[in-house]
Amino acid sequence: MLCTWKCEDVCWLSPHSASKREQARKLLNTELDDVKGKPLGEWWTRPVASATAVALSVTLVAGAGLGSNLYAQSSLPLSVASSTISSSVSSNPKDFVADITASSSEQNLSLQQLLDSTEPGDTLDLEAGTYAGNITISTPLHLRGNGEVIISGNGSGRVITVDAADVRLSGLTVQDSGIDLSVEDAGIFVTKNGINTHIHDNQLHNNLIGVYLKGARDALVENNQILGRSDLRMNERGNGIHLWNAPGSKIIGNEVRFGRDGIFVTTSKDNQFLNNQLSDLRFAIHYMYTNHSEVSGNFSSNNHIGYAIMYSHHLKVHDNVSEGDRDHGLMLNYTNQSHFQANRVGPTEQSQAGPEKCVFIYNANFNQLLDNDFERCHIGIHFTAGSQDNRVAGNTFVQNRTQVKYVGSRFLEWSNDDRGNYWSDNLGFDLNGDQISDRPYRPNDMVDQLVWRYPLSKLLLNSPAVELLRWSQSQFPAFYPGGITDSYPLMSQPTREHSSQ
Repeated sequence: MLCTWKCEDVCWLSPHSASKREQARKLLNTELDDVKGKPLGEWWTRPVASATAVALSVTLVAGAGLGSNLYAQSSLPLSVASSTISSSVSSNPKDFVADITASSSEQNLSLQQLLDSTEPGDTLDLEAGTYAGNITISTPLHLRGNGEVIISGNGSGRVITVDAADVRLSGLTVQDSGIDLSVEDAGIFVTKNGINTHIHDNQLHNNLIGVYLKGARDALVENNQILGRSDLRMNERGNGIHLWNAPGSKIIGNEVRFGRDGIFVTTSKDNQFLNNQLSDLRFAIHYMYTNHSEVSGNFSSNNHIGYAIMYSHHLKVHDNVSEGDRDHGLMLNYTNQSHFQANRVGPTEQSQAGPEKCVFIYNANFNQLLDNDFERCHIGIHFTAGSQDNRVAGNTFVQNRTQVKYVGSRFLEWSNDDRGNYWSDNLGFDLNGDQISDRPYRPNDMVDQLVWRYPLSKLLLNSPAVELLRWSQSQFPAFYPGGITDSYPLMSQPTREHSSQ
């Protein structure tokens, strides 16, 4: 094999370690004495063994100095099949960080070997091509793709494992992980050592799990496209972005499709999930045991459930959209002391109906649901299982077949500071012109509860007895068995702007 260098008259640059300088000396052995007499500024070529050439190139690229008059100052082309390696190293000994460029066909260059020889703070630029995956990054560095850079796991294991702090991955196409959920196969897997990992502007295709943050604090996953395994059944797929015990991590501006859940988070805190596009999934965002966090500006479409918020407290969930999801737009299950505002659940522009339930609330307490829009669902809000002390005001309930389903005997007031909600089926009147109906609105009556408890009673809905019962309740409110009352219903629908993606 041929290895080409250029001699430059430069000052001695301290290598990253004496051991690397010694490694280079051993690789060249007596050849070092032969090259000292080479003219400065001229390129020269020497045949070396293939293994020596690869190892030497890795050592030089990592920044090992060879002497005051011999250094891989500008480039180090290496003729090994179709592979090329070049380096550009800082001339400041106090800022001795390598900027490494590597290009390779997937058959001939070990990306892992390059990674193992880098030093903290290095940048490894990959030229267009396909590289073998199943690599582990154990040094703080920036792995950056220039052009169409593919790192493939070839259907096995984890394509990239990050096991060091302050790692950046950008401009890469990461694809073809294994499909074993029991060992957490993923496109990018970040361990608890991966503190402050930044994963941005990548494409992750055909992986079981797109990005898995397992114990990694303060990570950032931003502006990635993640397309999962559409060839697998829903329950066989992994999640687009999976977080476990990853406090302080942020998931921003990603597009996720064809996974099990778009974003799944459990046992964490202080997270942000902002401005993500989530479609063709089971749950857009599946949220469990994660507190003091924010979910905002996300767009969910064509999923089974939009936002499943479970077993969590002190959350801010606002300005999210659920369009054309199937079962629920928003689900609150054991969710407490949280704030839900300015969210929209409804149909797409092409469809005529929203989800089965715009909102499903199960044993959720001390929450605020303010200024949300719930449109054209089979049920606007299904409210059950002892949910208490929730503030519901400023919302719009538009053309839902059943505005509210509440099977309970308690009386619940849905207004705040003399301001209630807008109900499209409210036939109230406003004599004083204050835009508040002069009579309360009750979305359910005794007949509704009778039908929910005894479905066969639907056969009697148009009978004289049922009509008499409805008339009696309207004349004598004391007959109401409990339920929702809005004492200050709005006469007109508030005008709001929701971003549609």
